[in-house]
Amino acid sequence: MRVVAGVAIWKTHWLEDFLLSSDGSSVQIARMKKTSSETARYVEQNFENYLEDLKTLVRIPSVSFSGFPEKELTRSADAVASLLKERGLENVQILKLPGAHPYVYGERLRAPGKPTLLLYAHHDVQPPGREELWKTPPFEPTLKEGPGGERLYGRGTADDKAGIVVHTSAISAYLQTHGELPVNVKVVIEGEEEIGSSHLAEFLSTYREKLDADVLVLTDTGNFDCGIPALTIALRGLVGVEVEVRGLTKTVHSGMWGGPVPDPVMALSKMLATLVDENGQIAIPGVLDSVKPIGKEEAEELRKIPYDEADFRKQSGMIPSAKMLRTDPTPLVQLWRLPSLTINAIQASSRLQCGNIINDTAWAKVTIRLVANMNPEKTLELLKKHLTAHCPWGLEVALKTEACNGAWSTEPKGPVFEAAERALTQGYGHAPYKIGSGGSIPFVQPFADALGGAPALLIGVEDPYTNAHGENESLLVRDFRSACVGQVYLFEELGKLDLGGRG
Repeated sequence: MRVVAGVAIWKTHWLEDFLLSSDGSSVQIARMKKTSSETARYVEQNFENYLEDLKTLVRIPSVSFSGFPEKELTRSADAVASLLKERGLENVQILKLPGAHPYVYGERLRAPGKPTLLLYAHHDVQPPGREELWKTPPFEPTLKEGPGGERLYGRGTADDKAGIVVHTSAISAYLQTHGELPVNVKVVIEGEEEIGSSHLAEFLSTYREKLDADVLVLTDTGNFDCGIPALTIALRGLVGVEVEVRGLTKTVHSGMWGGPVPDPVMALSKMLATLVDENGQIAIPGVLDSVKPIGKEEAEELRKIPYDEADFRKQSGMIPSAKMLRTDPTPLVQLWRLPSLTINAIQASSRLQCGNIINDTAWAKVTIRLVANMNPEKTLELLKKHLTAHCPWGLEVALKTEACNGAWSTEPKGPVFEAAERALTQGYGHAPYKIGSGGSIPFVQPFADALGGAPALLIGVEDPYTNAHGENESLLVRDFRSACVGQVYLFEELGKLDLGGRG
């Protein structure tokens, strides 16, 4: 260190000259010596450490659904908070709301005048599903060969604990190679995304002052294919109900009572069968009325993407005899631009407990994926009305709202999206596609609105073979590495922009 005119000027192994003011704050006076390519190499060289970070998080069964231990969500939040601190985030806090699973927050705001990024991921996961169908233990991350190369198997490997580590790895690598970030960052890790983010409005109201940013970056979506990145520019919305049909006050012997007693399972089956027509299209009156027609230009753009029925069948795992339910030459139109209805679960008895009985009740979970212009509240009411009206034989119907979130889309134009394209191209060695997603992320629209329409970059690590939400969820390791490297370049590219510095 040397002193010039009473001001200390110092150098480190990583940085060029900085000015230190008397209160200890620093003002950068020359660009950082090391380039982002060197930071990217640091990620490559230390990738095994970041992979271990992910494995540590995956080992915690942080299922947010009712009936699973809530203490695991607390344990998961604690582990995320520890990781954020270890990787260089400051002011790390576990944010709580009554009745909600914990969020985790951290920040690093040491780049005056540079853009502020709000980095999002979630630490809660889906239930493991049928454990007998897992090829590896669902909460013991296991490396083995799979589609595209070596994959890390386990619940949450891709959805969305990998997203957390994409953020922390890039932050850590920059701090290790540059000493500081080229942008300001705020990190929010949600704990209830998989159950519809039911406390999101309250979270935004309670912690609004922490969230100002210039760009929203979410790592909770997918790539177009193995090795081919994507920017997701549209999400379908989601409404869902649990429906229970009751015909008895108790389960009874099917031989002793069968015949006069209306079967609740048969009643529910008849109700569910009315929800779609013979081609599998939604048949609830009024639901499709507001769906925006697909324009010729839009359809042509979708057809330019190299994807056909054979790709869809291979990736989805459809059996050869199954008929494709579609109305357009490319499946992408239905996946991204048309609504769909699914029976997610149905239950009366079980395979294990199946006896010669008439069940007292039958239960199902029904969801509809929404597209642009569809009102979620109206769609939900139409679904409830239809189910109630089609219950036969005077049986009782109980309905419980499970989700009610609208669709989201953005126009991918301007310097932020151009920066993201450059960053992903550098990270993967392949330019990204701009794609829609059939899935839903309730977080996006409310946060984009809260940030006054700030650009939202949806970048993920899933691929068509990840099987998120199903058994044998997995993460393609080489794409995870590319995502971490791409995040390094994203910080660099966004740091060059003048976005007003609202953070």
